[in-house]
Formats: sequence, structure tokens, C-alpha cells
Amino acid sequence: MQTDIDPRSLIGRKAFDRNGAKIGTIDEVYLDDATGEPEWAAVRTGLFSRDAFVPLEPSKMVGEGLHIPYDRKLIKDAPDFGVGRHLSPEQELQLYHHYRLDISSPTDPVSSPGSGDTDFGKIAGSDD
Repeated sequence: MQTDIDPRSLIGRKAFDRNGAKIGTIDEVYLDDATGEPEWAAVRTGLFSRDAFVPLEPSKMVGEGLHIPYDRKLIKDAPDFGVGRHLSPEQELQLYHHYRLDISSPTDPVSSPGSGDTDFGKIAGSDD
């Protein structure tokens, strides 16, 4: 993700799938506690729907919206962990598998997802 964007500024922005269809609105952003980098966003997928976790990398800001390079169905089928609390390493690993993201880190294999050394915390949300 573009590192010059304040993760708090993502709250309330629209999120779009790879075809440009609106998925929902970003409710919360989660940081990697080890690096401080924004890693995941929780996107409210509808008025009575749940939040879907989406990876911020390889997503891109285009104009005022976050464009996520996955199909709407895959995003809506992401594991549901609820929002408002830290993601455990196991939950993060499930998300990595769901989106088929590379879980290895060539520069720091010790803190790769699922190792127990990474914890993802909410930094901002709609109720803040």
C-alpha cells in the first residue's frame, strides 16, 4: 500500500473490488504491532452485513477510494473474526491463506505471519 497515507484517513472511504464494483466502507484499519505498518482493513459490506477483512497490500488508493485486487465474492467470503480487537497470529494466517498471499518474509522470517511474533491491532474505527 502507499506508505504516505495516514491509515486513519482510510476510515469512511469507499472500497472497491478488482472490477470497480463498490464493496462497502472502511470501518477500521489494523496495524502490524511489530512494524507499525497498516496491514488489514475491515470493510462494512452493507447496512446489515458484517465487516470483511481485506489486505492493504496489494490494494491501492485511487482517487478517494481503496481498490482491492480481488473479486467481491472472495472478499465477502473472508473469515469473520468480528472487529474492534486485535487479530491473533492464527487469524491473520487464515486471512493470508484466504487471499493466497505470500506468508514468508525474506527479510525477517521470525516475524512472518503465524509465527506468534506478529499481532495486529486496531488503530481506528467508526466508533472512535
